[in-house]
Amino acid sequence: MSDAPTIRTVGIVVALAAEARALTSHRVYPDRITSLMNGTALSLGGMGPNGAQRAAHALVDAGATALAAFGVAGALDAGLHSGALLCPAEIVDDEGHLYTLDSAWRARLLQRLANTGLPVSAATQLLSLSVPLLTAAAKRAARDHYAADAVDMESAAVAAVAAARGLPFIALRAIVDELDDAIPATLQAGIDAWGRPRPFNLIAVLGRRPALLADLPGLYWRMRQATRTLRAAAHAASPGLGWNA
Repeated sequence: MSDAPTIRTVGIVVALAAEARALTSHRVYPDRITSLMNGTALSLGGMGPNGAQRAAHALVDAGATALAAFGVAGALDAGLHSGALLCPAEIVDDEGHLYTLDSAWRARLLQRLANTGLPVSAATQLLSLSVPLLTAAAKRAARDHYAADAVDMESAAVAAVAAARGLPFIALRAIVDELDDAIPATLQAGIDAWGRPRPFNLIAVLGRRPALLADLPGLYWRMRQATRTLRAAAHAASPGLGWNA
């Protein structure tokens, strides 16, 4: 790892430390660029569009000639299950901006993923919001309003940077929570912006709401399924998530 690596190809934006571990065994630090292989690099920006935008600009400033958003998403389609891969055709944000992925790059990525046996959903639209959808009702309302298949919080921000700077862009996501899954809002206090546990906060939350202990195994299992899929996809699609022919 280097504090100022030279990026020759793809800059990959991830929000969570667990997503970064699917791409590298090196320790990854927030808001710092980490070299991968063949001139690619990643930046751990944290949850939400602001961190993703900051990470994307940093990668381009360091020399990236293409941008990718990589990580997990929530399902808005009942047919998408935990661990499924999503390589959307387009991304829409909550202001109605529509971003189309680089078609040639996406085709190469899908071709590589086809050989893995992983469940891949391709003819899809990804919704990117600034706030998480924590309930089944909220996810169904978003699906009905935007006609999207899955939701995340960062891809549109990365796509916007790519568009503004004239670079190709792609997104690859693995489903964590399914359409009818709920994520307890109070558990958000138990993790930091990069998805890492905050032990004292988590203990305090569970002390006030001990019933939440019953939710932890399911949340852990879904995240494990998703990150396992991301790791397999990254291995099959490297280097550069299929950017290189």
